[in-house]
Amino acid sequence: MSKLGKLITALGIMFAGAAVIGVIKKSDSTYKNKPKEQNPMEGKRVRFVENDEEKENADGVRGHLEAVGQSDHQAGVYEKYVKRAIDVILSFGGLVLLSPVFLILSIWIVIDDPGPVLFTQKRIGKDKQYFKLHKFRSMKMSTPHDKPTHMLDNPEQYITKAGKFIRAHSLDELPQIWDIFIGNMSVVGPRPGLWNQDLLTAERDKYGANDIKPGLTGWAQINGRDELEIPVKAQLDGEYVQQLGIGMDIKCFLGSVGVFKGDKSVVEGGTGEMKKHEENK
Repeated sequence: MSKLGKLITALGIMFAGAAVIGVIKKSDSTYKNKPKEQNPMEGKRVRFVENDEEKENADGVRGHLEAVGQSDHQAGVYEKYVKRAIDVILSFGGLVLLSPVFLILSIWIVIDDPGPVLFTQKRIGKDKQYFKLHKFRSMKMSTPHDKPTHMLDNPEQYITKAGKFIRAHSLDELPQIWDIFIGNMSVVGPRPGLWNQDLLTAERDKYGANDIKPGLTGWAQINGRDELEIPVKAQLDGEYVQQLGIGMDIKCFLGSVGVFKGDKSVVEGGTGEMKKHEENK
């Protein structure tokens, strides 16, 4: 057998093994075995109801979600088959090619702040299904787990030295290539919100942005990222859904390449920070 044949065979075995592990892990990653952890709003249309007497959620507002109907989204051929095929090919290739980067970052993270290399968060997936999102740990072990960065007091104090570099170059997102491979995410799509970002979830529902898989990068990501306010972010996600296709995905993917050089839109103060800077001026 030629060297090329051996390489193809080896990659085939790796792919098959990863696929089997992925099928096993996907059930666990979507809380299939934990009914109490699943989203009661899964598959439903929702609206946000303000209530000052309720606890403040991850968006910094008080209130809750209320179901107003069922989702009627029908995935087209591109979304259901072509996009998924592209996701599988790119994610598997990424896992193989970036394995040395994964190793180096893992060692750096552990040396900088001993503890797990990865951490998981409950996020909103397609049709509002909860899933476990994976990231490289960029913050100290003492950081509050289910609080977005913009809700922390002085968030810089929690970021490790390795984490500052990792976040600035969006390397903390790389483990989500695995989430793409097993089918919880796509390469391109709206960024998955935290399970308790009720306002963001409701705003996205206005544009059908919760009906598709969340992505590693997306239209809102390359048009502002952290400093965008929630209504603007949701509207951009809606624009992506309306223009969903190979052309839009290529545009988002290419627009994300520059992020790894250093993304100035990563704002540790978080959502709406651009408006705050403008008001201060």
